Amino acid sequence: MIFKRININAAFLKNNRQKRRTVLRKRAVFLVIFFLPLISLSANSFTDNFYWSFSGNLLYFPANNGVDSDPEPILPSAGFSAAWQFWGPPRFHFRLEITEDIYFKNYEYNVKLGYPMASNPENRSAFVLGFLTGLQLTGVIPFGQSNAAMRVFFGPAFDLRVVALAVDLHPNDLKGDIDVNARLQTDAIKKYFWSSGRWFMPAAGLGIDFPINDNFLLGLDFRAWFPVYKYWTDDKTSNIDGWRFGAGFRVTPRKKS
Repeated sequence: MIFKRININAAFLKNNRQKRRTVLRKRAVFLVIFFLPLISLSANSFTDNFYWSFSGNLLYFPANNGVDSDPEPILPSAGFSAAWQFWGPPRFHFRLEITEDIYFKNYEYNVKLGYPMASNPENRSAFVLGFLTGLQLTGVIPFGQSNAAMRVFFGPAFDLRVVALAVDLHPNDLKGDIDVNARLQTDAIKKYFWSSGRWFMPAAGLGIDFPINDNFLLGLDFRAWFPVYKYWTDDKTSNIDGWRFGAGFRVTPRKKS
């Protein structure tokens, strides 16, 4: 009786393994059939549909922190982007684009208000190096006979900030409590920027590209970043604080026809 049960269990397990293998084979065949058209369409044309550019921008960080604060910062930034055109007819198409904008600014921590503020060098506690990284869907609409095009884009973006103690501080700036201690303020700034999803701010924008010669396109970009974290945090900043606006240029190599 025992041997009979063992044989039945062995047969049952073997049957289950065969069923699982059959299901896996069917799924594998389905995936191959599903992705084969995409692979065949893009394998030979990936480089033809790949675009890159470098850019320079002015970033405006509006704020309303009262008379005791330093002026709202307008910062230069440098960046680049890489895009893959994955769908569309010649007159309209979509691209998946990765963008990177790099900026830096001094910050202080306002203990009374409970959040960091951009500051002039004389009031600095921390040095912030920011990497504005975006992953966006871009719609490209060519117009005219000169290969000019308009771009409309939106998608998630991430302000990845490296927060370090400001350089060349006086030794007295590293003593006392958080009101005057730059090291304690730097820790508070870092904690604030990296908590409650304050690094997540979706972006949207509009751009236009014009050919300047046979090799390059010159583009103008206008962008906005939205502080959506205000919806789920107990944010004490002004309504305009946290928004980002940018205007700049980009240079894109042209595809050879």
